[in-house]
Amino acid sequence: MEIGLDIVEVPRIRRVIRRAPGFLKRVFTPAEIAYCRGHKDPWPHYAVRFAAKEAVWKALGQARVALRDISVTRDGRGKPSVLIRGRRARGLKLSLSHGEDYAVAVALKEDKA
Repeated sequence: MEIGLDIVEVPRIRRVIRRAPGFLKRVFTPAEIAYCRGHKDPWPHYAVRFAAKEAVWKALGQARVALRDISVTRDGRGKPSVLIRGRRARGLKLSLSHGEDYAVAVALKEDKA
């Protein structure tokens, strides 16, 4: 079993995106951008997705996967899940949380049975 954890300051992500708008397309998928922009305050949503990508990347052992290849989706109940290059990542569990100032994500990669 492998675990990845990341914490992000929401104001930092806001500053990065405002100063370098190209960051959005380099890191987030169109679906993630649309999801975040659909909220009154998109910054915590961007931050928690960034933290999730970093946590997944760490849980995968820093595999040759770009952050944009990792996508955070939600099922009908709001439970987060992971896509890697558009395919459901099996054996990866994801937990997300965010507030006004911080966003945190934990990714757990289960061993193959």
